[in-house]
Amino acid sequence: MAVIEVKALSRSFGKLKAVDDVSFQVNESEIFGFLGPNGAGKTTTINMLCTLIKPTGGSAAINGFDIITQRSEVRRSIGLVFQEAALDEYLSAEQNLRFHAYAYAVSPDVRENRITEVLQLVELVDRRKSKVSTFSGGMKRRLEIARGLLHNPKVLFMDEPTLGLDPQTRRHIWDYVLALRKESHLTIFVTTHYLDEAENCDRVGIMDRGRIVALDTPDNLKASMGGDVITLKAGDNEAASKELNEKFSLSPVLQDGEINFHVPHGDSFLPKMMQNFHTPLLSISLCRPTLDDVYLKLTGRAIREEEASGKDQLRAMMAVRRGRG
Repeated sequence: MAVIEVKALSRSFGKLKAVDDVSFQVNESEIFGFLGPNGAGKTTTINMLCTLIKPTGGSAAINGFDIITQRSEVRRSIGLVFQEAALDEYLSAEQNLRFHAYAYAVSPDVRENRITEVLQLVELVDRRKSKVSTFSGGMKRRLEIARGLLHNPKVLFMDEPTLGLDPQTRRHIWDYVLALRKESHLTIFVTTHYLDEAENCDRVGIMDRGRIVALDTPDNLKASMGGDVITLKAGDNEAASKELNEKFSLSPVLQDGEINFHVPHGDSFLPKMMQNFHTPLLSISLCRPTLDDVYLKLTGRAIREEEASGKDQLRAMMAVRRGRG
């Protein structure tokens, strides 16, 4: 069952088309990821789905509610973890959560118990009285996740949730996210340009210049590259290439003293090959395609940690901050 439905969604800022005719669905209890560099249109898409800005074309529904005509219902159905910190650092952890509970009209009968529950979930219950200004970056991010969950949303949106955090803290944040999905069956929509994070998603939409250029599971996206790459060096490369062709119907490429070829499931292929291969080998290696390889194939460039640049992008960002449209 689809909890997010997007049809031909678009958003322009002057001459810049930040999101261009995007369509997709996200199923209930799914972790859905948008992968791409900064400036690809990921954040603008989330801003539209969360009713922070209006689309200039197309439509979308969250939990059955239209993002334009039923904005209040949409907002009650979602939780948000922004790319930039949005906590009041002069307040304690529980005061931040209590303010959020008031804003979302969480019933007084369940408010305090719910605050304790979400703090326990992100392992911050012992710091509930501490000012947020004393928290590390990872602790602040965990508190933001707790805040996003406080009103029991159907969908949790996380825009670059680990941006600027060290690798260990990033891993811990994802441990919380994966445990959360397992325990509560929450639908999670995440944007990232970290390849290892995209691997945690059930499905990934790859964005480039405002368009979705591919959408599938991480494994299927990598399989589209033609399989794993195996590299061999033999005492006689010509003989080894001939044997690979005759016995396994492969078309290896001989380059720079190495033999390269693609096969599906290389880890299963290699033992079978070695049982019946006669040309002496000097070395053998297996390399699995990555999502960066997929992105490179689709767009002609690798995913880079880069900021949007240029006058049009700057104007677009300023328009979003001012809440225009």
